[in-house]
Amino acid sequence: MLVAVTVVGLAPLTPTPARAVVEIDVTQGNIEPLPIAIPTFSGQGGDADMAAQISEVITADLSRSGLFRTLDPASFIEKNVSTAAPPQFASWRPIGAQALVVGAIERQSDGRIRAEFRLWDVFAGQQMLGQQFYTTADNWRRMAHIIADAIYERLTGEKGYFDTRIVFVDETGPKDKRVKRLAIMDQDGANVRYLTNGNDLVLTPRFSPSRQEVTYMAYDGSDPKVYLLNIETGQREVVGNFPGMTFAPRFSPDGQKVAMSLQQGGNANIFVMDLRSRRTTRLTNTPAIDTSPSYSPDGNRIVFESDRGGTQQLYVMDASGGNPQRISFGPGRYSTPVWSPRGDLIAFTKMHQGRFMIGVMRPDGSGERVLTEGYHNEGPAWSPNGRVLVFFRETPGANGGPQLWTVDLTGYNERRLPAPAFASDPAWSPLLE
Repeated sequence: MLVAVTVVGLAPLTPTPARAVVEIDVTQGNIEPLPIAIPTFSGQGGDADMAAQISEVITADLSRSGLFRTLDPASFIEKNVSTAAPPQFASWRPIGAQALVVGAIERQSDGRIRAEFRLWDVFAGQQMLGQQFYTTADNWRRMAHIIADAIYERLTGEKGYFDTRIVFVDETGPKDKRVKRLAIMDQDGANVRYLTNGNDLVLTPRFSPSRQEVTYMAYDGSDPKVYLLNIETGQREVVGNFPGMTFAPRFSPDGQKVAMSLQQGGNANIFVMDLRSRRTTRLTNTPAIDTSPSYSPDGNRIVFESDRGGTQQLYVMDASGGNPQRISFGPGRYSTPVWSPRGDLIAFTKMHQGRFMIGVMRPDGSGERVLTEGYHNEGPAWSPNGRVLVFFRETPGANGGPQLWTVDLTGYNERRLPAPAFASDPAWSPLLE
């Protein structure tokens, strides 16, 4: 169970201007990373190691976003910075620092940790942000993510995504006898925890956008069932027993419904179940295969894939199932669509001439862009701020398998996400509370 982090503001040591000089315009295509200096936080006695680890996590979070260039500590001229006094700005400008983070941690009498930091605009010589946090010592890593989120939001104007988790399918064993377990970890690969024991084959986990719950599909017999799992309590329940196969469950934006594809005979159609009443409503009724539904953030529309036109393509329809419109018209086949939390883009997998691509397009089908391509890329999922996509990439060969990767909307910041073994089908949590 996660321990709450108390946030308290810090008064600025110098007046803060109405508008800071340093900020990042994330609406640009190819963004030049902002140079930021993050000296090791100060800590007394045995807490010095924890202070160093907190600094390292904050540095790694910001660097991995692609929006920040964290400066080498060896270049720092001022060595003994403190949260109690303004830094010597003349010592930070020559090394190119535009922003500076100064922090400290202190053990409280009740055993808790107090962490404080100040974010400085080096050019303007002004404090941009000051906060302090209280939490238990074993919760230090999450506190570091929350600090990174605060810095990210102040400098970009957008919510961060570091205090989040990713659920995925952990895969071990020979290629023809893979054991697939549901697992969860922090967004940077730390704190891996297994949610199922591997006795059942699990597929397509999806996070609720409003709470720490996951829906997924599992084979615990002849037919797969859709389950609902509470991450914190471990309580699992069957969403419903349906005749035939069930595929690709996904929550509505309010977390009160699950849309899924049910196979009946040779075709599959999209249904939605109200999780409170357990009433099921059929949304499509075609002889084709309709699957992979994903709601728009306002809950009014659903994007899905269908071969009703002869090949796999993307369609958008009303949440009630009416007015379906095809939106993908490029060469190749399109699948696994997922609507951005911002509502402005739909991510997808595209297959063309033996290549597997992860791309985005607007909800009307315009502005299609490929962000990355490879031997076998699949299954994009959005960060809660709609800035980054996580997906899995299959490596070729007898010893190959799927691995998790992230890429941002520019397509220039592609990184492998560490996992304990092969991993597939990732889904991103909302921000933790």
